[in-house]
Amino acid sequence: MNTQQAFAAYEAVRHRLPPVQRSGQRIKAENLDEIAQHFDAFFLDAFGVLNIGETAIPGSPERVLGLQEQGKRVLVVSNAASLNRSDLCKKYARLGYDFAPEDVVTSREATLNALRNEPDHLWGLMLPDTCDHHDIDYLRTVFMEDNQATYDKVDGFLLLGSAAWTEARQVLLEASLKSRPRPVLVGNPDIVAPRENGFSQEPGYFAHRLADRTGIAPRFFGKPFANVYDLACARVPEIDANRILMVGDSLHTDILGGQTAGIATALVSGWGFFTGTNVDQLSLTSGILPDYVLSRP
Repeated sequence: MNTQQAFAAYEAVRHRLPPVQRSGQRIKAENLDEIAQHFDAFFLDAFGVLNIGETAIPGSPERVLGLQEQGKRVLVVSNAASLNRSDLCKKYARLGYDFAPEDVVTSREATLNALRNEPDHLWGLMLPDTCDHHDIDYLRTVFMEDNQATYDKVDGFLLLGSAAWTEARQVLLEASLKSRPRPVLVGNPDIVAPRENGFSQEPGYFAHRLADRTGIAPRFFGKPFANVYDLACARVPEIDANRILMVGDSLHTDILGGQTAGIATALVSGWGFFTGTNVDQLSLTSGILPDYVLSRP
């Protein structure tokens, strides 16, 4: 999937995303240093702002450190649901960042927060079995693999990570839902994520696909939905919303989500999702207009 195809995929599911709240002025800036004086807290997307796949974006670790040294609150607000917060902090440290656990807010956390109010279901889990899942051990789960009986016996489905997901498993999931509709909770609304060799297909891709084919309405946790921003804003209660900036590389998750949360937004155009494309035209096409457009983080 290329940028144009990924953009079209997001546009095709706009009816499941929050509506546009307002239009930004799309003020151009080279990087965050040029606009840092206007904000006291920065919510940073990971893929496309901190890293591409397993590689830090050049200059980003130094930029983040500079903001932290100025006394700014810098939080990662990510749709990373495959890893728990401890493992994410270790990953960011390997990439040259210094984030405390309380500085990392993820869609996984938003999902688990919601699950505390759910019945005692047996959940079919979309997650590679190599991922550490000690933080969800209190749930009754079974990994969804290649046996139809597994899909048919569970009470609901929990979509966290799609790295090991296959077409055959998607077919089993959709068949089971058509036979007996059940809840589908999606811990990563992303359709794609930018990596070193192109876009990966994320849980949101498979969730929207099953919704189209089964009529099931998934429940999404993470950007652009308010649940993850509620958690992030609760980490900085002393900072006014007009002094918080969401920084990301995606119009349909980061920018739309920031607007939904009532905070300012900055789109990174030179790395991640929109690398090498006319971001101004695509922004106008979508109607999702950020407050700032940065060449790099």
